[in-house]
Amino acid sequence: MSLHLPPPAWRWRPVISMLAALLLASCQSYEPAPLNIGDYHDTLEVRLIDTEPITAFAQRLQIEGEDVPSHFDPSDGISYAEGEVLALFYNPQLRIARLEAGVAMATRDTAGLWEDPVFGFDGAEILSPSSPFEFGLMGSLTIPISGRLEVEKDRATAAYEAQLRTLVDAEWQTRADLRRAWARWAAVAAQAELLTGMIVELQRISEIARHLEVAGELNRVERRLLQIELADRRMQATEMDLLLIDAENVLLDILGLPPSAVQKLQPSFPGVTISEVDDVTARLIESNTELAVHFAEYQTAEDTLRLEIKKQFPDIVIGSGYGTEFNDHRVMFGISVPVPILNANRAGIAEARARREVARAEAETTFARLYRSLAAAQAELRTNQTQRERYETVIVPLLEEQSSDIDRIAELGELDVFVLLQTITRTLSAKQRLIDLRVDEIDAATAVRRILGPDTRPDPTPIEEQTGTIVDGDIQ
Repeated sequence: MSLHLPPPAWRWRPVISMLAALLLASCQSYEPAPLNIGDYHDTLEVRLIDTEPITAFAQRLQIEGEDVPSHFDPSDGISYAEGEVLALFYNPQLRIARLEAGVAMATRDTAGLWEDPVFGFDGAEILSPSSPFEFGLMGSLTIPISGRLEVEKDRATAAYEAQLRTLVDAEWQTRADLRRAWARWAAVAAQAELLTGMIVELQRISEIARHLEVAGELNRVERRLLQIELADRRMQATEMDLLLIDAENVLLDILGLPPSAVQKLQPSFPGVTISEVDDVTARLIESNTELAVHFAEYQTAEDTLRLEIKKQFPDIVIGSGYGTEFNDHRVMFGISVPVPILNANRAGIAEARARREVARAEAETTFARLYRSLAAAQAELRTNQTQRERYETVIVPLLEEQSSDIDRIAELGELDVFVLLQTITRTLSAKQRLIDLRVDEIDAATAVRRILGPDTRPDPTPIEEQTGTIVDGDIQ
């Protein structure tokens, strides 16, 4: 009795080779991208040295109709207008938002693709001496007759648009944050300058008081009051330095610049332009960037519901193949169609419909909140403007006049320390209050402008970088 071994393995090689070739032709390969913080640190430190990208970016913003400086040169200092360009280019939160938009774009570009065909192979080797090698080849393909793939594309496009609207809102918010932070930093710098001027004035008067004390025209107790006030103001100047550092750090975080950039920043109060609006409701609906995000999210919810409804209608799976059995060659054919009777994607449809109502409520409640906030911000702006004008035209001039009179009297050898200290203190407090009112006015005006939105519907700012960038409305 002889034993017949199975046929050699070469019978399987053509099939294996064909499968391997198909996989290699359609699959992507992995490319590592190591994280190198050292390289990022190097690019961070040269952001104000290599200004060519910023200059090109500013010129492109002008083409887009943005109100930006025509010349960008950080060597002569960075103004607020130049800082706004830097913030739009380097702000870390905007970088993340652009990368998130890139994720949505990748989903949009790959949505609605047909499912991959399925290939199957079965083989059997019967160990009888005369039995042939039997095999079966089967391939199947899903035919999307339900129209689901087109709706998938619509939904991915709506989701991408929502992400772009989110990016526009983030850019608009960044501008508002920068304006507030720049105003606060300028206010601290101005208050520090006022305090320095007061210290110089107290030193001058203290010297006059010393001569009066030597001449017997001023007692030691009164002169000591001046010395105490001078020491206290010097301590306040030290505290003001810490406040200035904190304000600078907040500003640098928004700008996305290294600490070395502080010396180039120019402290000035940014202006705020508010357009006249006849119909507030129409302006909010058309221009508010936060509301635009909710509109886009509601459209995404609508398309999600359409997609879930499409899913209840089946797609056809068609299969065909070739095989042998007992030396008989045969062609196989199969078709399968799910019957939407028991499930019919009811859970997905119900959830999508409920999500749509959530999106509707979020849009409506956001509009109501913005409408109230706009009225409050406008009222606050009017009040701040009135207070600032009163301080500028009445209170501060009177105190400055009083201070000048006391200086002339002191130079003549007559010094009332109590009146002097009260006048200096009141003058400093009034000027500091004037600065605070100016900051409050900028805050209120910024809030009004933030809510009203841009005068024209903006697209995401075009930026050309290697990662997470937007060029002409598309992430690159």
